[in-house]
Amino acid sequence: MASLIAAGITIENEKRPTTPQKAKTHEKGPTAEELDEIKLTDYGNFTNRQRGSTDISQEGPQTPTPAVTGYQTPKSPGDIEAATPPTPRQQHVVGIVPSWSYPVMNKWRVLAACLIYLGNGINDSSAGALIPYMESYYHIGYAVVSLIWITNAVGFILAAFCTEILAQWIGRAKTLMASEVIMVAGYIIIVCTPPFGAVVFAYFLVGFGYALNLALNNVFCANLTNSTVILGAAHGSYGIGGILGPIIATSLVSAKVLWSRFFLILIGIRIICFFAAGWSFWNYEKEGVSMFSNSLQQLASRQAADEMGEPSKLRLLRMALKNKTTIIGALFIFAYQGAEVSESGWFISYLIDYRNGNPAKVGYVTSGFWAGITVGRFTLTHVAHMVGEKRFVYAMGLAVIAFQIISWQVPDVVGDAVAVAILGLLLGPVYPCAATVFTKLLPGNLQTMAIGFISGAGSSGGAVVPFLTGLIAQASGTWVLRHPICIGFYVIMLGCWTVLPKIGKRRD
Repeated sequence: MASLIAAGITIENEKRPTTPQKAKTHEKGPTAEELDEIKLTDYGNFTNRQRGSTDISQEGPQTPTPAVTGYQTPKSPGDIEAATPPTPRQQHVVGIVPSWSYPVMNKWRVLAACLIYLGNGINDSSAGALIPYMESYYHIGYAVVSLIWITNAVGFILAAFCTEILAQWIGRAKTLMASEVIMVAGYIIIVCTPPFGAVVFAYFLVGFGYALNLALNNVFCANLTNSTVILGAAHGSYGIGGILGPIIATSLVSAKVLWSRFFLILIGIRIICFFAAGWSFWNYEKEGVSMFSNSLQQLASRQAADEMGEPSKLRLLRMALKNKTTIIGALFIFAYQGAEVSESGWFISYLIDYRNGNPAKVGYVTSGFWAGITVGRFTLTHVAHMVGEKRFVYAMGLAVIAFQIISWQVPDVVGDAVAVAILGLLLGPVYPCAATVFTKLLPGNLQTMAIGFISGAGSSGGAVVPFLTGLIAQASGTWVLRHPICIGFYVIMLGCWTVLPKIGKRRD
């Protein structure tokens, strides 16, 4: 092509051929086919404006003279390479990273995820207000009622090994819809107020379905542009549910409505989530950009996976479990979720037994804790994005421990309520920050499997820790229901954060 272009360049003051054919060619200029060919080989130096003084000849090559003025044809491969604009490959990779608004359906997907988180928040926060009434109805103590946390944890752990398999087998939309069906089945059992053994099994179903949607939504939101803010909004919706749960539950039981009827509200919310998730994620896998991540490390891992062939799901699971981030991340979320749910689940019992609070009034206090979490996730995540998630989590963790100690030393219901609300404000942005960091550290082909394990096995801390708290409280007294156990798990959380691998810097 270069020889064709060079052959066609002549100088206006050079002697023109005397043959009529050449004169005719000069008068007509380049043909349409020749212009198309020039366009295909154009590297940026031969625009129509820049070729204003040149002719294209159809009859054999002619050597241009050195007296050419203006822009000249590159004379060597090095010149051509220098004249070639930079390859747009990296720009292309950046351009396909999904965001809140690209593809367009992502707006509805984020909203569907927020709705699911809302329902999850109501589920988690309402337990604290309902436990005293469950104990009274079934005539059981702390240790027995804590069994609901154990079966809930078993459901979480089992889902950690099934999420990726289900998502690959039936697709993300149908997996999310299945998670809602499983949770509704658990709620229906509880609404019927069966023997306590059936309630324990129902919490297993709720935990399994909960863990499925949690893992998939965490991976989806964490792979969007500006993921910390989006995760903050999603988990902020969880906080809104956390505010509403105790208020609704306490209002119903205070009005002499049977405690189990509260779960009718959750059934209605999960049915809406079923249709919202199915509609918004239905064509998720077909859009092409959904599987691209936003880091060079993840891109390189995808290229390596293409070269080595697609690994089996069992091999992916083994690779995920061998990854340092997966294990440390699961332990981090275990400690975080365990402390968070212990704060919410046992706080009402603590105020009733240790602060002599009125059950009809202190049931609303937990809403202050979840209100703090909600405000923190909607607002402080922006600060975390600016200063860096790693150092931000350190600062919030230390402040949370300080306010936990303050609430321990204030022997007053109002003082405890204020302290726990501020504690929630500081604790709220920690989860979305952690999810963002885990996603950046994990290779792209392991993300769904690893985040599923972190969300499932890690979030089982929200079941195991309250159970252990109930056992200890049964033996030692209700004074342990919050402070010592929660402080201990906050320390474990910060220890895990310290030993996490460092995030590699991008090199463009």
